[in-house]
Amino acid sequence: MPPLDDTPIPGAEFRRAVLPPPTNGTGNAAGAMDWDDVRVFLAVARHGSLRAAGRALGLSQPTIGRRLALFETTFGGPTLFDRLPEGLRLNAAGEQLVPAAEGVERAALMLERRRAAASPELCGTVRVSVGEWAAGFLARCLSDSGPTALPAGITLELVESRQTANLARREADLAVRHHPPESGDLYVAKVGTFACAVYRRRGSMSDAWVTYTEEQAHYATARWVQQQIDKNGGAVALRASNCMMQLAAIRAGSGRGVLPCYAADDDPLLERLTSPVPEIAAEYSVIVHRDLRRAVCVRAVIDWVRRAFVEQRDALAGAR
Repeated sequence: MPPLDDTPIPGAEFRRAVLPPPTNGTGNAAGAMDWDDVRVFLAVARHGSLRAAGRALGLSQPTIGRRLALFETTFGGPTLFDRLPEGLRLNAAGEQLVPAAEGVERAALMLERRRAAASPELCGTVRVSVGEWAAGFLARCLSDSGPTALPAGITLELVESRQTANLARREADLAVRHHPPESGDLYVAKVGTFACAVYRRRGSMSDAWVTYTEEQAHYATARWVQQQIDKNGGAVALRASNCMMQLAAIRAGSGRGVLPCYAADDDPLLERLTSPVPEIAAEYSVIVHRDLRRAVCVRAVIDWVRRAFVEQRDALAGAR
């Protein structure tokens, strides 16, 4: 049984080609170039350590180390990285290989995307890059049944992050995001808007605010809360870096704060203090690389996302 770190991610056969185990000995040096070793070289170059590259590729640190050694052996043995206390850094020899390696990557990823798009199978894992509001919303919609439900053969993988995954490198198959990328060979379609309002625990008299951290002061909701404090006065009870922590604090009675209406209106512990605030409503889009747009699995998830936004439009708009 392979070590846990080397076990292929379920559904990865649809998402991307699974890296096979490295060959024994130095057979690679005398044979054809292995794209999988090129992928490892680029991952180490981008992430700066074997551990981080392993996380990005779904492989263990020892496997990444063996593959990198094979790749370096292919070029006659000199190392392509300086081994430093803080990690691995490309040296001059390694830097010279990066443009060619990225060219191989672009070609291989294009072939992988087109292979996935050509598959007629309505099964496998579809990874979706989401922000925190979209993550919570889509997770709630998975309980829906009937003709509008997600097809039974598909496993949905929601990956929450502040940055949109790189769809060209297939870090995700599609994205549902508030701010779509401004460049890239991407298909972008608006799907709906999250309304938000100010909420407080029912019966609480606290007027202190629950908001984002100073590092997130550029967020639209954080700017709006600061404007209210500047205009009307008031204290901040808590700064928290994600919506789930803010929701927990508001439900506990720590103060008031901005929450998406779909998450807060049905909560019996909460009362809404304002109407939906139009200037901080968040418009969301579905984003997919054009090569994958018509892949059967990806198409099914896009259609499901659209149905979810349509069917839940009243809850999303804060209509009640």
